[in-house]
Amino acid sequence: MTKLERLVESIAGVFGTRFAVKNDLREITVDVPAADYADFSLTLRDRPELAFDQLIDLCGIDYLGYGGSAAQSSRYAVVLHLLSLSHNWRLRVRVFVDNDVFPAVSSICEIWPAANWFEREAFDFFGIMFDGHPDLRRILTDYGFVGHPFRKDFPVSGFMEMRYDESHGRVVYQPVTIEPREVIPRLVREASYGGGRHG
Repeated sequence: MTKLERLVESIAGVFGTRFAVKNDLREITVDVPAADYADFSLTLRDRPELAFDQLIDLCGIDYLGYGGSAAQSSRYAVVLHLLSLSHNWRLRVRVFVDNDVFPAVSSICEIWPAANWFEREAFDFFGIMFDGHPDLRRILTDYGFVGHPFRKDFPVSGFMEMRYDESHGRVVYQPVTIEPREVIPRLVREASYGGGRHG
């Protein structure tokens, strides 16, 4: 039995068939409903046959337009990458957020403290709220930033721009003044390109 097969067997031994487990490209992914997310995470950490004691990464995902409009039931998801040091195995956990208008899931900072800044990043970039987070505020964009720039419907130019205003002696915010335009690269070759004539 391979290590991945033992991991799948251990997950089934603890949770039964409650959650969808996928073994794809030599990686195990478990899809968990938002309502079970916090309890599931705590069990992953505390049960000795699983012992996922380290959170490697947490990120948000926007599935807008992914594989066609009806491919996913929810637009947003939160994905964890976990490591068990004692068993030397890894696990990916994905939780789909129930509400696309106000996306929110439980915070897991109490379970893995490393989630703190990762959850702030997912909030900043995707607008996903983490219920119970001790200090959920932007972490990479500035405080005056409008919107969430990793959402697929966020405009490339953004909504606001900032610049230093000499007359005010400070940085000011104003609506974006860039006119949207279509940029198509064009290839223009002269007749003498490459040292010869082309026919």
